[in-house]
Amino acid sequence: MSRIYISAAHKSSGKTTLSIGLCAALNKSGLHVQSFKKGPDYIDPLWLGQASQGKCYNLDFNTMSDDEIISKLKQKSQAADISIIEGNKGLYDGVMVDGSDSNAAVVKLLKTPVVLVIDTRGVTRGVAPLLLGYQQFDKEINIAGVIFNMVGGARHEKKLRGVVETYTDIPVLGAVHKHIDLELTERHLGLMPINESELAHEKIMKIASLVEQQVNLEKILSIAAIAPSVSTNKTINSVTPTSSNKKQLLRIGICKDSSFGFYYQDDLEALEAQGAELVNINTITDAHLPVGLDGLFIGGGFPETHMEQLSANVSLRQDIHDAIEAGLPTYAECGGLMYLSESLQWQGKVAPMVGIIPADTIMHEKPQGRGYVKLEETDHMIWPNKMEGLVIAGHEFHYSTLDNLREKGSFAFRVLRGTGITGDEDGWVYKNLLASYAHMRDTSRYHWAQRFVAFIKTCDQNK
Repeated sequence: MSRIYISAAHKSSGKTTLSIGLCAALNKSGLHVQSFKKGPDYIDPLWLGQASQGKCYNLDFNTMSDDEIISKLKQKSQAADISIIEGNKGLYDGVMVDGSDSNAAVVKLLKTPVVLVIDTRGVTRGVAPLLLGYQQFDKEINIAGVIFNMVGGARHEKKLRGVVETYTDIPVLGAVHKHIDLELTERHLGLMPINESELAHEKIMKIASLVEQQVNLEKILSIAAIAPSVSTNKTINSVTPTSSNKKQLLRIGICKDSSFGFYYQDDLEALEAQGAELVNINTITDAHLPVGLDGLFIGGGFPETHMEQLSANVSLRQDIHDAIEAGLPTYAECGGLMYLSESLQWQGKVAPMVGIIPADTIMHEKPQGRGYVKLEETDHMIWPNKMEGLVIAGHEFHYSTLDNLREKGSFAFRVLRGTGITGDEDGWVYKNLLASYAHMRDTSRYHWAQRFVAFIKTCDQNK
């Protein structure tokens, strides 16, 4: 199982750009590349998936057990020639002071060699003590190579190479010079999602070309090949889509377009494994909901950047409003929650939304909820098999608040950590709708997809 872990000394070092370039360059060479992303992230996996011409999967201590992380890597890497795991933040960074949720902890769990990306702007000889310190800090970590990023020119590159070769035993795998084609558009939640960029493929190919020219891909492959085998203490069953008669499948509409694209790939596979046929809905161009839906899922995204287009699609907004009022089982996360409110206000503009949640969404300049969340279910939870006493792990990252919320529903979650909708509550419930700021992940710790499908079946039986 050939694999490497792309990390850095600190965030914004360019590891995502270089990971995209490596995935695309190796894919162009004819290799089957499987990509992974550490942590709760939707945007980077969209880019990595397209670059590798496949699906990207998240590895996250917050929602997954160690065995599940190992199993996910093994299951999804079986057919791959190489797996590329992109870290988040710096190699030793994480929420816990002891580093138990850091990139380094994933590296040790998965026994994967590390390629360290170093932003070299304004530094030459200083890369040596940095690299030596990273080696000494945790000797169980195999820093198998370094890629210089944002190199200022040939002279700068020569100095960097000389310093590393003189003072360390770490191989230099490449030196990527500053170039406009390596710049990726960012906004308040990180990179612009690939589902909003019509020129994404062209951008990826330009990045791949620069990486091909400036990174030694053969050395990358040889380092990946030394990764030892890993095993779990117990078997975690893989999720495979149902292949039964489609007439028996539940039809769940899923809003996937330039406004809503924050979905974990394994969540979608978990829904399919429970007998769901996912029917894509474009909230900007589709005039009406598809006929015969049994349920609706509206994930996160950036509705604020498309608020005028979303608002202009009056017929679809009305369809969604009427369907939820009529009892259509619906689950909405963050951006989906915002879309279901009465209005959305951003940058001095206000646009009407679906109007099923009696509140106004207000965008702020600073994050209103950010990071891991811990939730506990209340008696108002509408999904079956209530998880009494279970602390549910998820995450939130929103710049908006729900203001002027008027009584019309109740809350499914108490917020033990995080912000949620009110600071103390999240998971707004109205009829068969559950809408929250928290993003869930279907794992062995919390099979939300199974419960949502079971809820849809219950509602269908009660018609």
